Amino acid sequence: MFINRWLVGVAAAGLLAGSGVAQAEGVTFVQPADGATVTNPMHVVFGLDGMKIAPAGTLTDGTGHHHLVIDGKPLPKGEVVPATDKSLHFGKGQTETDLTLPPGDHTLTLQFGDGAHRSYGPEMSKTITVHVK
Repeated sequence: MFINRWLVGVAAAGLLAGSGVAQAEGVTFVQPADGATVTNPMHVVFGLDGMKIAPAGTLTDGTGHHHLVIDGKPLPKGEVVPATDKSLHFGKGQTETDLTLPPGDHTLTLQFGDGAHRSYGPEMSKTITVHVK
């Protein structure tokens, strides 16, 4: 009896995942982990669910590219992500980079934006903290 209920639960979970119902939209850091102690250069890998990567200039709904804000916060929806030494653009569709930061604690905010570099808002961002040796 227990095994039958377990099998039904597993099958239902598989159907939900296959239908896309269980998938949430968002960005994530594949690497490094939140709270990680890292050395320079640190390898950073971006993840994305629910949208597609497209190069800057592509203004198709549901597409965009990553921006990495160093020691900053998520941007409001519609605000253009500035291009500075603390706000890096990955407009060619890159999903990883190597980064060198001064020793100490830093926040990294991954912000997804559209083809015109407009933020999709805090719901399409993720902030982690890293300690650089």
